[in-house]
Amino acid sequence: MSDTRVALVTGASSGIGEETARLLHGAGFTTYAVARRVDRMAALEGVGVRTFAMDLTDDASMVAGINRIVVDQGRIDVLVNNAGYGSYGAVEDVPIDEARRQFEVNVFGLARLTQLVTPTMRDQGAGRIINVSSIGGKFYEPLGAWYHATKFAVEGFSDSLRLELAPFGIRVVIIEPGPTITEWNTISRDSLVETSRGGAYEERAGRVRRTMERGDTGWAGTQPVVVARKILKAATTSHPRARYPVGRGAGSIVLARRLMPDRAFDAMISTMYR
Repeated sequence: MSDTRVALVTGASSGIGEETARLLHGAGFTTYAVARRVDRMAALEGVGVRTFAMDLTDDASMVAGINRIVVDQGRIDVLVNNAGYGSYGAVEDVPIDEARRQFEVNVFGLARLTQLVTPTMRDQGAGRIINVSSIGGKFYEPLGAWYHATKFAVEGFSDSLRLELAPFGIRVVIIEPGPTITEWNTISRDSLVETSRGGAYEERAGRVRRTMERGDTGWAGTQPVVVARKILKAATTSHPRARYPVGRGAGSIVLARRLMPDRAFDAMISTMYR
């Protein structure tokens, strides 16, 4: 069995996942970084992070990946469920197969990896499961129903899981990034525009896209390393909080949602995306 702590980071080919793998490796973890495309993790491999392919929509891929780590190291101390994507568009327009796929990646892939690492962590009597949710799990946007539904699901799943696993020494932590400067922004906007083209929601999609573009700017968006530092804290502090909002405006949005009546919050969001 390895004498060093072992971490697994999903969605590590770019952005938050890549920066998290770097920081965990730098903090002394034997770090495994996974994504569908191994070639995009060459820089991580170059600094000593162990990389291999994993597809969160393929159960055999996930089972093989966890077995590989357990055989190699004899333990898993930290799972960072970071992989996920945003697919936007009106509920009326988004194909139901695409909605299902988003749940497969954002929710069921996360849940399946949690199932797979839990027996090892339970036997160890310790472990951390860090689920990267979003402030999108606390508020909502027009034309973002399917994405927000996945993140609301991650929040509820994680809260229940935290109580479920606490007796075994396993801590569950939720990370709630605000707008972050990553390729997530481009993917979500592109899906919004493509899904809405030529339909009843095309004009509104253009307005929503322009609002979302602000997340790519330095004054509104946060660099992914800022989120990664919060994940490192959640992985290493002796008494982690249940959730960490992180990034510009994240705490304020979460607080506003908690304090404002639905009608007032609806009006505020509608104004932002007008």
